[in-house]
Amino acid sequence: MKQNENAFTGLEAAIVLIAFVVVAAVFSYVMLGAGFFTAQEAQAVVHTGMGQAASSIEVLGDVYAFNLTATDPNDIASIENISFTIGLTAGNQPMDIARMRVTIATPEGREILGLEDDSDEHPVPGEGKWSVSKIFDSVPPEDKEDLVLNPREKFQITVNPTEKIGPDTRFTISMQPEVGALTTVVRTTPGDLRAVNILR
Repeated sequence: MKQNENAFTGLEAAIVLIAFVVVAAVFSYVMLGAGFFTAQEAQAVVHTGMGQAASSIEVLGDVYAFNLTATDPNDIASIENISFTIGLTAGNQPMDIARMRVTIATPEGREILGLEDDSDEHPVPGEGKWSVSKIFDSVPPEDKEDLVLNPREKFQITVNPTEKIGPDTRFTISMQPEVGALTTVVRTTPGDLRAVNILR
């Protein structure tokens, strides 16, 4: 007796179709997941790059240079230390200033300055050092002793190079924070050095 196999052929086709649909769905899910992951990684790279490229700190106000009065009339007066105020640029997160690298370059050479460890007892750093000499608009608690620069907070930085800077000398102070672009202060000392000089 002859059997009709049309029903079995239709069932097999339905099974194959369902299998194709399941495989296509899984493949689509994997591809979409990979696409979302790639997009998130690209976004993270862009944000990181922007954070690294943008300056995190800025110089606020004037730059002051203090004259080291020569004891010998034949000596030429020179700059003992330089002071200026820094703050965070808009939208930046708190920054640990203690991890910042500070260098000073003059026509005579370049020097890497170390952080003055005991800036509380020595507001003016020693030779070859820099320090946070004052904190303005301190965030609560006001008696905090850390060197983390917060938004709306300002630090007065004082640098004391080993090689003193004479009159009519152009110098560059570079500040490289842990995150963010290099910030530079480029100034020229006046020809007639006074006790306190505002550098332009």
